[in-house]
Amino acid sequence: MSRFFHGDSSSESSSSDEEELYSEEETAEEVKSDSESDEDEDGEEEGSSSDDDKHVTGANKFLKSDDEESEDSSDEEKATVVKSAKDKRFEELESTVGSMENARKINDWAQISTVFDKLNRQVVKLVQTGTMPKIYIKAIADLEDFMNETIAKQKVSTKKMNATNARGLNAVKQRIKRNNKDYAKDIDQFREDKDAFMRSDEPEEVAPVERVRRSDRRLDVDDAGDDEGFSTVGRGGRTLQYTPESIFKHLRSIVESRGKKNTDRQEQIRIMERLHEVSTTPYQKVRVLLALISTRFDLTSGSSTTMSQEQWKSAENEFHTLLEVLHANPDMVVIENAEEWEDDDKPPTPPPGEKLRIPGSIVSFVERLDDELTRSLQQIDPHTAEYIDRLVDEGALYTNIVRGLIYVEALSKDSKLETPQESKNRIIMRRLEHIYFKPSQVVSILEEKAWESIPTSLESAITPRKDADSAGLVHTLCTYLYEHSEGIIRARAMLCQIYFLALHDQYYRARDMMLMSHLQETIGSFDINTQILFNRTLVQVGLCAFRAGLIYEAQSSLQEICGSGRQKELLAQGVMIQRYSQVSPEQERLERQRQLPFHMHINLELLECVYLTCSMLLEIPLLAQTGSSPEIKKRVISKTYRRQLEYHERQIFTGPPENTRDHVMQASRALASGEWKKATSFIHSIKIWELMAEPEKMKGMLSEQIQEEGLRTYLFTYAPFYDTLSVDTLASMFELSQRKVAAVVSKMISHEELAAALDQVNSAIIFRKGVELSRLQSLALTLSDKASGLIESNERTLEQRTQGTANAFDRNAQGGGRGGRGGRGRGRGGEGRGGQQDGGQGGRRAGGNQFTGGALGGRGAMRV
Repeated sequence: MSRFFHGDSSSESSSSDEEELYSEEETAEEVKSDSESDEDEDGEEEGSSSDDDKHVTGANKFLKSDDEESEDSSDEEKATVVKSAKDKRFEELESTVGSMENARKINDWAQISTVFDKLNRQVVKLVQTGTMPKIYIKAIADLEDFMNETIAKQKVSTKKMNATNARGLNAVKQRIKRNNKDYAKDIDQFREDKDAFMRSDEPEEVAPVERVRRSDRRLDVDDAGDDEGFSTVGRGGRTLQYTPESIFKHLRSIVESRGKKNTDRQEQIRIMERLHEVSTTPYQKVRVLLALISTRFDLTSGSSTTMSQEQWKSAENEFHTLLEVLHANPDMVVIENAEEWEDDDKPPTPPPGEKLRIPGSIVSFVERLDDELTRSLQQIDPHTAEYIDRLVDEGALYTNIVRGLIYVEALSKDSKLETPQESKNRIIMRRLEHIYFKPSQVVSILEEKAWESIPTSLESAITPRKDADSAGLVHTLCTYLYEHSEGIIRARAMLCQIYFLALHDQYYRARDMMLMSHLQETIGSFDINTQILFNRTLVQVGLCAFRAGLIYEAQSSLQEICGSGRQKELLAQGVMIQRYSQVSPEQERLERQRQLPFHMHINLELLECVYLTCSMLLEIPLLAQTGSSPEIKKRVISKTYRRQLEYHERQIFTGPPENTRDHVMQASRALASGEWKKATSFIHSIKIWELMAEPEKMKGMLSEQIQEEGLRTYLFTYAPFYDTLSVDTLASMFELSQRKVAAVVSKMISHEELAAALDQVNSAIIFRKGVELSRLQSLALTLSDKASGLIESNERTLEQRTQGTANAFDRNAQGGGRGGRGGRGRGRGGEGRGGQQDGGQGGRRAGGNQFTGGALGGRGAMRV
């Protein structure tokens, strides 16, 4: 069995451990092999003498004796060349360098680019096992010289390089400069004396390594771990050492691997955390923190994934540390238009009198932190304690926004840095979006906590520390954006201020700003998020008008949003999935990304209740008015309310109200029948009013509105049955003062809603008879109007069909007939019902090409 395992020298060296395991079995089988080896001894001698350099193969391999085996093994050791893995890699490297030289001879830069990448991959393995091969230094130095010569020739040559070669040259040009920077010292030594540099490259003798059994090796590792502890091991088994001098090299390798496949970002974060611990200078800390925060954001590259709370808090703390370092070292600035420093061996030295510029963006970090927090709040169930815990992080984020604004203000003061105004506008807009929808008390607490955590030495020029008034803060931020921004940011700032004013019951200021902005005319050209903000602002203005008792204004503001039946979608508070909708999965995903967090929602049930209540107070008197004036039927204030009211009236059995809609519908029926007290009780029993700021005051306002609209409804319904009506009687019926009743009646008379006169001496209402039409007269007038409209439509159709036809309906001496399109009255072609008999021929003589239509007979003959 041992003869089977006895192979050539390469297999023998690789299976030494297995030979030890089978040593006992070999001794037992040697006795059997001796007797067999004597018979074929002569054949083996002939085979070995005929080919000394070749290994024995075939059946003879298993028939060798021990003596011959020892002799053959000694000969094989002399003839067989054993190459280590390092030597094999070195030969591969030499072969690649040769391929590069061949490609250089034919000026094939596409091949050079491919071989150069292969060369860099091979040298990494050699560097891990020993020193840098000098043949590699020679190859990259010669390649750089050859590249410079090629570029110089191309500048003066008239013949252009082909596209493939040009791409290869550009690729090598971009990579070789960065690659050779790591070996600058070796390249300089090579260029000083090439022969001496290459002669010093003598092959090193590899000391024989004594093989250790696996069990012993495991014991050694365990003992070392117990004595010396653990150490970080990188690729190739090398121990990674993090020192202040190696920080930038580690950062460069991490930045270069950013965005590549199979990159372990968690491992990169752990490395950079370690680098931050060993960093000593402020420049090192800033560089490490900038890379570390960016890498944490890379963990959630996809739009469907959210950043974990732990990673977000780590990024927020690191951003806070970054701002502290920058405020403590004003000679260093982080700006977007700075150039990258590529020398990793020494820190950059700015020119005298200038600040050290580090590439980065403070504003982008603020926006990304804000976006990640919003995305996290969108995914969490708002009815759990986890949502409240996550919402607590908004305070820390707001503090960083204020501190970031202070830093950007400090940068803008230095004219040499050329800080764009847009950066300041973006961070101010983020701050405004965190406070515009909150009550003033909450904003004051948020501002107070933020300024407490900011050192007193830092001050904002735009929003000073002493400015604690929330209304003044919103006004200051919005005014600044009005002056220094345009487009979407300016429009969003205006909408935020209008929302804040409406939320704090300043209706007339909010309405005037909305009208002066003219945003309702141009909002369709803005992005979807701005349109959502416009809808939210419009709804808030409507609620503010309702709280102020302005029912008509409230209904007008809420009509567009609430009348559509798509409140959730228009306010970004939910996705409405319809059965036969044509929404693609991509559109649905984008719609879900635009959803607002739950704490920013407007209560949709309260919104529906306000809208239906306002519609009731306007529609019920209008429905009562249509009894005597049929033409008013064309007026519909709210189609949604009318549809729900008709559905409710078709119900055979009506039980007690269960939801908000049932309360309003039953109150509407009671108000239409004159039972205003019952309507008031239905409206007051709605529980949603408790969510408003002053519910009792709101209920009192609603009672007054129901009393007034009940009075108007009563007058519209029963006016035809009265000659006179005492104001005292109306005041006692609806529990209103006589002055209020007189004011309501006077308003109805002035708007021509009521045909009556107010007798202030006798305190009575005198109704005028003869003005009100009977039911038959109203129907007759309606029929007459419809017939006239039908005639007009027919004549218009005939005119379109006969246009351009010569001598159509030629009616000589019949000037107008019925008067053309005049119908009753004057018409186009004559006077009265028939028009003038010669009206179509006055001043004109028929002849030539004529066009006289029957419906256009009043025009007579017209020359073409």
